[in-house]
Order: sequence, then C-alpha cells, then structure tokens
Amino acid sequence: MNSSLKTLVSISKLLPLLLLLGGALTLSRAQPEPLNTVVTIGMIGDVVENVGGPCVSVSALMGPGVDPHLYQASASDVRTLQRSDAIFYAGYLLEGQLSEVLERFGERTPTLAVSPAAAPPETLVAVAPDDASYTIDPHLWMDASLWAQTVTPVAEQLAELLPDCRDTIASRAAIYRAELAALHDWAAASTATIPESQRVLVTAHDAFTYYGRAYGIEVAGIQGISTASEASLADIRSTVDLIVTREVPAIFVETSINPRTIDAVRAAARDRGFEVVIGGSLYSDAMGTQGTADGTYIGMIRSNTLAITDALGGTAAPWPEALAGWAERWNIIP
Repeated sequence: MNSSLKTLVSISKLLPLLLLLGGALTLSRAQPEPLNTVVTIGMIGDVVENVGGPCVSVSALMGPGVDPHLYQASASDVRTLQRSDAIFYAGYLLEGQLSEVLERFGERTPTLAVSPAAAPPETLVAVAPDDASYTIDPHLWMDASLWAQTVTPVAEQLAELLPDCRDTIASRAAIYRAELAALHDWAAASTATIPESQRVLVTAHDAFTYYGRAYGIEVAGIQGISTASEASLADIRSTVDLIVTREVPAIFVETSINPRTIDAVRAAARDRGFEVVIGGSLYSDAMGTQGTADGTYIGMIRSNTLAITDALGGTAAPWPEALAGWAERWNIIP
C-alpha cells in the first residue's frame, strides 16, 4: 500500500471521531454564555436567579448582614457594574446614595428598578417625607404576595435580553409565582394563630410594615424607615410604653441592625417592672448566609414567620405541599 493510500485510510478511520468532535464544538458554540446580571440585594438576586435559571449568572453587591440604607459603593462595586450585562435594584431609595450611581449606569446598561416596575401605586405604603427623604416604604419583600409581582418585570427584562431563553424564563417565572403564592398563604395562616391581643411586632427599625399589613400584625419600629440616624429617647420611651401597656411578650433584633436599640428598650421595660424577652433575630434588609435555606427569599420569610409566630404565642401552619420541593432541596423536614 503506497503512502497516499495509507493516509486516506487513516483519515477515514479518524473521520467519525472528527465529526463527533466537530458536533460537540458546534453544540458548545450554540450554548450562549449566561447573562451577567448584578443586583443590589439578595432578595432581588433570588428573583433573578429563580426566573433566569441557567440563562443568568447573578452577583449581589450587598451580602448577608449588610444594611442597604447605609451602603456606599466601593471602587470594586463600580467595576462589577461596568462589567455587567444587566442591573437590577430595588428603588424607592432603599439603596441610599448608591441609587444615584445606579441611575447613571442605566444610561449605558439595561437597568431595572424592580419595586417601582412591579407594585401598583395603591399597594404602596407612604411615609412621612421627613423620614430621611423617603416618601415610599421600600421594604416590599416583606409581603410575599406583593413581592411575587416583581417576577413579571424581571422576566420581561430577561426575556428581552435573552430571546433564546424566553420559553425557559416564562416557565420558571410561572413556577416561582406559584411558590410565592403558597408562601404567602402559609405565612398568613401561621400568624393568624397568634392570640389577637399579642399580635404586636416590635423591631429595631420600621422595615415590617408590609409584613404587618399582609399578615394581620401591628408593627412598631423603634427607628423609622432609614437606619441613618439613631433612635431618640422619645422613640425608646414610646416603644416601652407600648410594650408595658399591651404586655408584649417578645421583641426582635434584626440581622442587619445593631441590637443596642433593642437592648435599651428591653432594659427600660425592665426598669418599669416588665420583663420582655428577645423573640429571635429577624431578616429585614438582608437574607441569611448564601448557600443556606435562609439565604433564599422563601427561607427568609419562613424563618421570620416561624420566629414571630412562636415568640408571640402562635403555632406555625403545616408547610404547604407546593413548597415541598424547596424544603427537600434544603434538607428541611416540615
């Protein structure tokens, strides 16, 4: 056999392998890189991740325990935003000074203020304009049914940027909406078991108004919407009056707020002969540690509701079947 014929035979033997490799390379090229999204807070990141799935990658500027009201953008944050394909933030001044930076990035990068895009005006809680320039309470995620409305604008933005993922996004959005509806019903059923006279939620700052409205609990935040200023002696005194008069059994610290104000209220109540316990630590402006159940939005609301219901004298409702898959993913036995 001459050398040319030997070469042809060798190539013919390799041809199936070359075709297979070529097909694999073609498939690899056909799969687009995930959209590089940047979010400000974990609650928004959870929506983007659940809706976008494998079509997106999500980076959050603010992690567990970070207070967005006081947050200031770093040089690395600016670089992260510059490299992003899309930006999602809460709006209504939740992000404080960072809001101005995000608005400027909106001139060059697709940017969505999630809360204003999602919530009808009649569902919003208005606040006194002298409360650190806030006119709208930005803590919409405290009402799971209201937060579920963010799914639609997020899905629309992602579908516009990722037309090849449109069907996947629509399917995942529908699933996530159903999960949040089940979460809302469960939270409402759980808090309804708290004796009516004890349905008073005292927290470090006024982040739970939407929660109280949705789940039938009177809310008293020692500080206002923002944490930029310290609680005054009058704030502490009025809170203690409420606790003693209503015989509130428990008050709550927040994971992103220094507990000294709550400690001062508890000490002042003790001086008046009333012992109030710390009912637990609530997630207000940030979720739990990434990679844990509480590091998801569903886990955040679940943890808060369990703590509030138990400390105020109620009993948590059975965990909904619609969220059995979530519980299984995080090895939680309902």
